[in-house]
Amino acid sequence: MAHLLGSAYLIGSESAHLNEIYDEESKHLEPWTDSPGEVSTYDWRDYLGNPKYQRAYLDFFEDELVLNGYNWQKVLEQYLLQGKEPLINNLISGLGHPLIHLAYAYELSSREIAMEALSMAASSYDHLHKYLDDPSYTKPPPNKTQSPLEILSRLQQDTRFDGLFAHQGSVDLALLFGKHEAEVLEYWNAWHIADPTKEFQASQKAAVALLVASHKPGGKKFYDFFIVHVLTTSHAVRILLPLLPAKFHVPLVRQWWLLTLVVYILQLRPAIDLSSVTDYDRDGKDWAWVDRQAVAQSKHSLDSHYVKALRAMKTADETWGTEGHFWLNAAVRFAEEFDGWGGFGSRESRDAHQ
Repeated sequence: MAHLLGSAYLIGSESAHLNEIYDEESKHLEPWTDSPGEVSTYDWRDYLGNPKYQRAYLDFFEDELVLNGYNWQKVLEQYLLQGKEPLINNLISGLGHPLIHLAYAYELSSREIAMEALSMAASSYDHLHKYLDDPSYTKPPPNKTQSPLEILSRLQQDTRFDGLFAHQGSVDLALLFGKHEAEVLEYWNAWHIADPTKEFQASQKAAVALLVASHKPGGKKFYDFFIVHVLTTSHAVRILLPLLPAKFHVPLVRQWWLLTLVVYILQLRPAIDLSSVTDYDRDGKDWAWVDRQAVAQSKHSLDSHYVKALRAMKTADETWGTEGHFWLNAAVRFAEEFDGWGGFGSRESRDAHQ
């Protein structure tokens, strides 16, 4: 709920629409369930990755918030940034939702959302942290480049991943890393970040392109639910970078890149056609039109991921400039074509459904 309410509020939604969002979203919230036990300052890392302890983690971090005089940034510094294996190195767990939630905490200056983000990061902690925590996984690549889109193009044509998954929507990371860890890390290390600002701009373009330019125009209305998280996590990284200590900047971007590669492979590596965005005819539609689709004039204005995607593209435009209207073209095309989410099953069954 926080994501949709926050996005709609930051876009400029009126109070009536915010109330409508709350009323609708509250119908779908799952009730809290008690955890098997409590966590404390002495054992809080013992239960990392155990979703049954989500409520216990939230209670623990909220207690820590009180003990720190409601200084939520101080609690984040202690539990997110400190230690040999800091929690910040695994914000991409759970399809990146801890990362997205943390960004909203900062954007909305919300201590409640910040503690929820910590709880999400702790309870969804997984093995991907080791690639950031252990420097031995970072190696000089044989074919390095500063272009994420170039790397995705190479990956799309790499037959070593053919037939690994029978359909889109798999979340079998054990299979992916069990059979192809070396190949995934090859692509992960291939992105050479020499100019962080310039190359983060390129990464945001890649995130938008992956969502919109991999979607074939003409009749298909369902956009990929998993790939949209590549875009919304990229937006979250953009929010967090100026607010975090410099030593976490490149690791956070590389963490996002790892998520991007994993999602791209799991979704069967769709081809990206940039011309479907750069040459798109907006028919005079501007950002004001896009905003209206997000908060008022679209039947999808109560869809959290739809609204977040539009806002992420608009913020990218505000951050990096027009770039030939790439961001606006992508947002207009997405808003005009979108009619729900796909990517959960085989391409054949999805196409038949569309």
